[in-house]
Amino acid sequence: MKIIVSVFNNLQTDQRVEKVCKTLYDNGYHPHLIGNDWLGAPEMERPYPFYRIKLNSKKARFAYIEFQNKLYRELKKNADNKTVLLANDLETIVPNYLISKKLGIPLVFDSHEIFTEMPTIQGRWVKKIWKAVEKKFVPKIKRMITASDSYANWFVKEYRIERPIVIKNLPRRSHFSGINENDSKIILYQGWLNYSRGLDKAILAMKWIDNAELRIAGCGPAEAFYREVSIENHLEDKVKFLGKLTPDDLRKLTPKADVGISIEENNGLSYYYSLPNKISDYIQSRVPVVVSDFPEMKNIVNTFGVGEIIENHSPEHLAEKLKIVLEKGKAAYLHNLNVAADELCWENEEGKILRIFSDCKKELERSH
Repeated sequence: MKIIVSVFNNLQTDQRVEKVCKTLYDNGYHPHLIGNDWLGAPEMERPYPFYRIKLNSKKARFAYIEFQNKLYRELKKNADNKTVLLANDLETIVPNYLISKKLGIPLVFDSHEIFTEMPTIQGRWVKKIWKAVEKKFVPKIKRMITASDSYANWFVKEYRIERPIVIKNLPRRSHFSGINENDSKIILYQGWLNYSRGLDKAILAMKWIDNAELRIAGCGPAEAFYREVSIENHLEDKVKFLGKLTPDDLRKLTPKADVGISIEENNGLSYYYSLPNKISDYIQSRVPVVVSDFPEMKNIVNTFGVGEIIENHSPEHLAEKLKIVLEKGKAAYLHNLNVAADELCWENEEGKILRIFSDCKKELERSH
């Protein structure tokens, strides 16, 4: 069974989409992945076909419109009445919905976040447009997935829909080869460098932390701002920007850290209700964490005892919490990290994906 998977990005670093496609491929399905060349088209190898739509637009708002028009044409060209569609996030929902109706084929919608509650669109006119799209199409979706229990609860409350199936964005179970202790401690942030990530506070917290280095792995629109904070406060020797790393390089780097941070700020419900995949990446690498006091993140730390929760974003307070974890040392958290890593892994999510697509297959067989 052919499954056309579409997403608005250049495919290389979208680990959730990669894991879903690999699970489908390993279980006898035929995923065809469609993305675009927004922010480049890096070399990539996958065992299934993938294609990047070429975008000419230079501004994001025009790129979204161009992508949806071109995605509609691609879906129309490649889908038939034996195809299932998997749309990722709100940017792909309209063309997928129209083609699924036109051909009478199943559509699965995976909402990685609450797009209309992202910090980047709060208080802007584009929020009204995306909200209108969400309101029109989400209630019509028969099969919906999302990435956290809090997201699922929000969609139910907002649109009175059947509860989406929660498939957490967890890493694959990794082989643990033992703790490495560093003389100079490593505090790690990995992920997109956007505003509201709390990174400026983490940089300032380094004033109160000795014998440690903050390593920032990733790139994004706020990178220049975070570099400026580091320079203005004479912290260049304690803060290292590593740039964008491939998933493989990141997997080698993460286990070397002594503590991993996920300290997003509450500037939109999408962050507040999120369970960032970096938290489970740290745990899978047996690295304790310091996280924001948000429902999903706090639940992980309280359930498994794998780190500290900050009560506010003041740099001094953050430094205190980081020092607690650094002084205890990784070995003190190892048992709890092992238990958490065993539970918080992709292998425990795969069954839910396979049930959804088995259901789609039966629907196709009945209707054709």
